[in-house]
Amino acid sequence: MTVTWEELGWERVTEGIGRCRLPGWDCTAGLVLGAGTALMVDAGSSLAEGARLRTEAQALADRRVTHLALTHPHFDHVFGAAAFAGAALYAAVGAEGVLGYDREELRLDAIRNGLPAGEAEEAADALPLPRHLVSGEWTLDLGDGRQALLANVGPGHTPHDLAVLVPGDPEVVFCGDLVEESGDPQAGPDAVPSRWPAALDRLLSLGGDRALYVPGHGAVVDAAFVRAQRDALAARFGVS
Repeated sequence: MTVTWEELGWERVTEGIGRCRLPGWDCTAGLVLGAGTALMVDAGSSLAEGARLRTEAQALADRRVTHLALTHPHFDHVFGAAAFAGAALYAAVGAEGVLGYDREELRLDAIRNGLPAGEAEEAADALPLPRHLVSGEWTLDLGDGRQALLANVGPGHTPHDLAVLVPGDPEVVFCGDLVEESGDPQAGPDAVPSRWPAALDRLLSLGGDRALYVPGHGAVVDAAFVRAQRDALAARFGVS
């Protein structure tokens, strides 16, 4: 590694795993380094943000990004995806429909939330479709004994929520917006509130009590935080 996580404004989570909190929507992007590979988790909210992530990831990994996993199809997590040309693109099954047929709604949602109209249109037009769709679990071999488990744990925050588990000591779980630390979890028109607590149960069963959980927005949390948020969502939506 030619630079450190800190020099680029990233947070080192564990050995070979880091994340950065992007400005604007405080959205998290993650990076998992393997042997000759680099897995990016989420792509930022615009092509410019995606290009920044790509450049910084290449500096940290000393190689290009080889894999990109999208945790869910909301603009602030996917609009930078076109910047990662050549990376194998993964998402939960069904996300391809949103990215392919609902990109106009993604564009409008981005504008409603403050992304300049030109940047929103550019990103929506360039948005690639995931070729690798996860219906259950998919294990990526990142080389030198490092793996990443992609798990379709939704629906919850959206109908198409993907978590990324990186085994280790401790294990690291990238949660997408199933978990938020910097504010209450956002339940938009595409949320599935009745299934959200069950999605968090699956997340906890994957990571366990000692894992580090990386939310879509906010600081890294522990299992107790995720469990408390699960119970709060169940009470909020009147489900068990």
